[in-house]
Order: sequence, then structure tokens, then C-alpha cells
Amino acid sequence: MPVEPSMNPRVIRNILFLLFALPGVAFASWVSRTPIIRDILHVSTAEMGIIIFGLAAGSLVGLLSAGNIISRIGARAVILRSAILIVIGFVIVGLGTAFSLTSIVFAGLVIFGGGYGTAEVALNVEGSAVENQLQKTLLPAFHGSFSMGTLVGAVIGSGAAALHIPVVVHFGAMAVMIAAVTFYFYRFLPRDTGIEKEVPTQKVGSNLKVQLAVWKERRILLIGIIVLGMAFAEGSANDWLPLTMVDGYGVDSLTGSYMYGLFVAAMTIGRFTGGFILDKYGRVPVLKGSAVLAAIGIILVIWGQHYLMAGLGVVLWGFGASLGFPVGLSAAGDDPRGAAIRVGAVATIGYIAFLVGPPSLGFLGEHVGLLHALIVVLAGVIVAGLISGAAQPIGMKEKNQIKI
Repeated sequence: MPVEPSMNPRVIRNILFLLFALPGVAFASWVSRTPIIRDILHVSTAEMGIIIFGLAAGSLVGLLSAGNIISRIGARAVILRSAILIVIGFVIVGLGTAFSLTSIVFAGLVIFGGGYGTAEVALNVEGSAVENQLQKTLLPAFHGSFSMGTLVGAVIGSGAAALHIPVVVHFGAMAVMIAAVTFYFYRFLPRDTGIEKEVPTQKVGSNLKVQLAVWKERRILLIGIIVLGMAFAEGSANDWLPLTMVDGYGVDSLTGSYMYGLFVAAMTIGRFTGGFILDKYGRVPVLKGSAVLAAIGIILVIWGQHYLMAGLGVVLWGFGASLGFPVGLSAAGDDPRGAAIRVGAVATIGYIAFLVGPPSLGFLGEHVGLLHALIVVLAGVIVAGLISGAAQPIGMKEKNQIKI
């Protein structure tokens, strides 16, 4: 007999903390091995950017299709299907690396990205539903769990690199773990979260117009730009930080992986402490402070002159980038009328920045170097900080969050 899903929101919350971590483990496992994968494939920085674009392309397809799929079969079913795609993609990437076949690695990343993109949307839908049930802000902590997953993945990846464990063995073991955990715990999630009974009778074109109309709202557009800048800062570090340290400061691959571990550790701490900081100082001051920290950190990474100074910059960068995305999602959902569409729109633009922006740095880095390519990331963070006032809370949240 199948296990009936628990309707206790606290149980669902606890399960979501675990499920949010799994994509982080998977993503960090890939990032932590990019230096050795690049060497095995014998590709340039620009060519590596093309390979990474496979992950971005797959994720875009997943992100753009997830909402419609969730509305028909529910977030729980999408979470399971996403895990299957991630596992298949992981195995293919490992095999492609083992046989030094660039096209196979690219194809595996497309599949991996499709699962990753749909999983992120489905998990945020589940997380938003639990927030509403418990009447408590949880998205920063859920995203903190994702960061905790990236920390675990980075530690495992660094260990695998230090022990010279083949990529295919490393990725195969991660695939088995992700499959086992997801297959066991997804059953306890509610079946109907995200399902819209009226969707089948709606025309696709009409539904698309409703989603696009959100971007005519000035506040949502500005929040989208904030999330764009901060998610770009996070995604750039996730994709390029190990290689940036290797190429920019001449450190070895293992040190590059350690630097990435510092970044995800700072991200994790920032997100788990974010709820307290937001309650104490308010959303807009926190966003401004986050942008300042991230900007200082990126400046130190670019012009620090020594890898230890750059390491300090990595920590500040991680702290600064930690809250931009989840706070943007929270701001988009201030008005309960149409909240799902607004949150979905901002989440999509955030993940697009997170996944599509970083590959472009590879092409730029081929001409100016990865360190100087980060100037584009710095500019995005500065813009996000300058317009952070757009995230000013409205409605009921204003009474609770604007406290200095």
C-alpha cells in the first residue's frame, strides 16, 4: 500500500528542508569538479562556457515549462520526475567525462538542467504553500537548506578531488543518494499542491498573456531587476569561482574547490540567519547592506592581488549574495491577489540570471580573463542595491517587517 502524504505542515516543512538541499548537493558536485573536467576534455575557457550553457539551456526549458506542468499534475509529482532527470543527467555527465566526450557531457548537462529547473520551481511552490499554512517566513531558510546542500556537495567534491576519485564514480554515487532520498520522502508531500483544476479549459495563449502582464507592473519589474543582479552574483560564483581562482591567482584545483566551499559556507550562514536579520532591520535596509557586502567582496576578488585577500572577498561576496533571491520572492508575494503569478515570474527571472548569465562570463573571460569579467557581476550588484527600495513591504507585511 502506498504511504498517504502527511497533512501536517510542520512535517512537510521538515521534509522540504531536506529536498531543497538535494539540488544544491547535485549542483555543487558538478561545480567542484569543473577544473578537472575541463582538463580531461581538453577544452578552453570559452569552450567550457559552451558546455556549461547546456546546463543553462536545460534549466531554462525546465523553468519555463514547470508552471504549466505543476498546474496539471501537482508539485509533488514534478519533484519526483525532476529527481529522475537529475539522476540520469548526472550519470551521463560522469560517463561523458570518463570517455572524454564533450558532446555527451553537454547532453548530460541539458538533461540535468531540465530536472534542476523544474525541481526548483516545484520546491518553491511547495515552500510557499507551507509558508501560508504556518504563517511564517520560511523561504530564506529553505534556500539556506539549498546552500547547505551546496556546502555538502562542495566538501564531497573537494574530498573526491583530493583523493583523485574518478568523476564517473563520484557522480554515480551522488546519483544513487539523490534517487534514494527523493523516492522515499516525496510520498509524504501533499498530492494536490499547485494543481489548478481550471487550467485544462484555459487556452495556452491566454495563460501566457496573464503571465507576461505581470511585467507591466513597475514594482515587479524593479524587483525582477534586483533579483537579476543578486542571482547573477550567486550563479557566477557557483559556475566560475573555482576556475577564477585557478586562472586568476595560480592556485591549484584543490585550493579552487576550497575557495568555492568558503563561498557556499557564507551563503548558508547568511540564509539561515536571514530571518532574524530581516525581522530586526527590515527588508530594504537588508537588501542595501547585502549589495554593499557583495560589491566589496567582488572588488576584493578582482583586485585583491593575493589569494588570501581574494578569499576574504569570497566570504563577503557569499554573505552579500545570500538573501537577494529569497527576499525578492517574498517581496513579489506581498499582495495575496495574483501572488502565485508574481512569485513565479520573479523566480523565473532569478533562475534565468542564475543559470544563463554565468555562461556568458566564459566568453567574456576568454578575452579579458575571468577576474576582469567579474566587473559585469559587480555592476549588476550595484544596480540591485540602488533600486532595492522597490522591495518595500506592502499590505500586512509592512506592519511586521519595517522595523529598524
